[in-house]
Amino acid sequence: MRAIVISLVLTIAACAVWAQQPAPPTKTYSSAADVAALLAKAKSEHKDGQPTVVEGILHLAPYNANLEYRTSVGPAAVHEHEAELFYVLDGSATLVTGGKLANEKRTNAENLTGTAIEGGKSQAVAKGDFVIVPENTPHWFSAIDGTIVLMSLHVPRSVPNP
Repeated sequence: MRAIVISLVLTIAACAVWAQQPAPPTKTYSSAADVAALLAKAKSEHKDGQPTVVEGILHLAPYNANLEYRTSVGPAAVHEHEAELFYVLDGSATLVTGGKLANEKRTNAENLTGTAIEGGKSQAVAKGDFVIVPENTPHWFSAIDGTIVLMSLHVPRSVPNP
């Protein structure tokens, strides 16, 4: 019982800290030069063994457009209440969607992660391609051809009441 109470107190404290995090300021325009500077920043901040560096391009709550600089395969993901739109700015990779997360773990109240996807459909993606992954759909870049640079946009979707 004591462990449950301690766990509950720690969870409430963590939620309070998270709730106090300021929302990113609204940003509704980024020039090509701004995006190039974000890419240069992502490259300079990249560390060995780090599969992805994310930089914010635009923000208008609840939407965030991010630049993702990916150099190697990272974890698979499921966003339970958000679709995710990808636009490939540069490079190429293999994207797997559907199937089931391998070694599934909850990362927060709305997202799951895994080490890979079992099953699913593989799709080669390259510069200029668009992909939208529906909410609650496993997705994973299973192979990166050197590097891939993406614009990603999480799109909150309404959840029907039970």
